[in-house]
Amino acid sequence: MDLSFSPEEEAFREEVRAFIAENYPEDLRTKGGREELGREDMLKWHQILGEKGWSVPAWPKEYGGTGWTSTQRYIWSEESAKAETIPPLPFGVSMVGPVIYTFGTEEQKKKFLPGIVAGTTWWCQGYSEPGAGSDLASLKTKAERIKGDDGKEYYLVNGQKTWTTLAQHADWGFFLVRTNPDAPKPQQGISFLLIDMKTPGITVRPIITLGGEHEVNEVWLDNVKVPVENRVHEENDGWTCAKFLLAHERSGIAGVARSKRGIEKLREIAAAELDEGQPLIENPFFRRKIADLEIDLAALEFTELRTLAGEAAGRGPGPESSILKIKGTEIQQRITELVLEAAGHYGAPYFRGYGEGGNEYSIGPDYAQRAAPTYFNGRKTSIYGGSNEIQRGIIAKMVLGL
Repeated sequence: MDLSFSPEEEAFREEVRAFIAENYPEDLRTKGGREELGREDMLKWHQILGEKGWSVPAWPKEYGGTGWTSTQRYIWSEESAKAETIPPLPFGVSMVGPVIYTFGTEEQKKKFLPGIVAGTTWWCQGYSEPGAGSDLASLKTKAERIKGDDGKEYYLVNGQKTWTTLAQHADWGFFLVRTNPDAPKPQQGISFLLIDMKTPGITVRPIITLGGEHEVNEVWLDNVKVPVENRVHEENDGWTCAKFLLAHERSGIAGVARSKRGIEKLREIAAAELDEGQPLIENPFFRRKIADLEIDLAALEFTELRTLAGEAAGRGPGPESSILKIKGTEIQQRITELVLEAAGHYGAPYFRGYGEGGNEYSIGPDYAQRAAPTYFNGRKTSIYGGSNEIQRGIIAKMVLGL
C-alpha cells in the first residue's frame, strides 16, 4: 500500500492547517476539556465549517458535501485531530443525515439536510431502551397510527429511550419505534421516525455520569403525536435504516486520527519530569505499553484506509466497520487507562476540589485533572454503536462465514 501523499494532497493539507489556525475560535482552545461545553460552544465550529462548505465532507456534493477524495477526508480528520478541534456532532452529520439523503423523500431532504449542514439543528438518537441496548431489535416503544382532528395521519408514540446523548440540547431526534407488534421476527415491524423534541409529551431526564457530567439522558414519550410524513423509508422496514446508520456510526467511532493525537499526548505526559523521580517514559514496562498501542493503532489505520478506498469505489461501509469499531474503542480505552496510570494518585476521582484556594484543578499536573472522568466516560465506547461482543458476532457471520 502506497501511503505517500501527492504534491496536490500536501498542498491541501497546508490549506486545511491554515484554515483551522485562522478560524478555530480561541475561546474553544482555552476551554479545552476542563469544563462542560454548552450548546453554543459545541455548535460554533460546526457553523463556521458550514459557512466554509466543509461541515459534511463525506456527503454527496448535491447535498452539501465537499467533493473531497477519500484521501482528502483522511487528511482533514488528521489535521482536525492534531489541532484538537471540537468535531461537528455526529448525530446529524454521520448518522441521520446519510439516512435521510439515502432513504428520505425529496421533501424530507429539503426540510432537514440544510440545518445539518449549517449546524443550526441539533439531533439526538432514540435507539436504546431499558432491556433493548445491544439487542436493539427487542425495543418496545410503540407507535400506533391514528387520524388527527385535522384529518391528517399521525403516529401516537409511547415508550422510553435511554442513554440519549445530549438530548437536553436537541431540536430533533431520530427514533426507532415498533409499528407492528405482531411481526414474525423482532427486526420486522420497526419504523424510523423523525420527532421534533419540542412536541408535547416528551420528557428529557438527566443521567449523571461517573465523571459528574450531564451527557446522557432518558427520554420518555407519552402520547407523542408524530406526523406520518416524518417517517423515513417504508413503514415496518425501519431496520433497514437502522443497519445503514449503525454501519456509518461504527466507522466513525474508530477515531483513528484522534487516537493518534491521544498517544502523542500520552508520550508527552510520560516524558514529563516528576518530583518523585525519573520520567515515566524511562520505565521499560510503561514504554512497552505505549509501543503496543502504537502497533495496534497502525494496523487499525491501514484497515480504515482500506475502508475509505472502498467508499471511494462506491462501496459503503460493510462488516469491516465492526472491526474498526472494536479495535478503535479498545485503543481509546487503553489510552485513557495509561493516562490515568501516569497521573497516579493525582488522578484520584474525588481528590479534586482541595488544595490552595480550593480550586478544583489545584492539585497535581494539569493532565491529571480530567484523567479519572475521561477514563470513566471511556468505558462506554465499547458498548455504544452496538457492543463489541455483538460486533464480534457480526464479523463471525458476515466476514468469516461462521
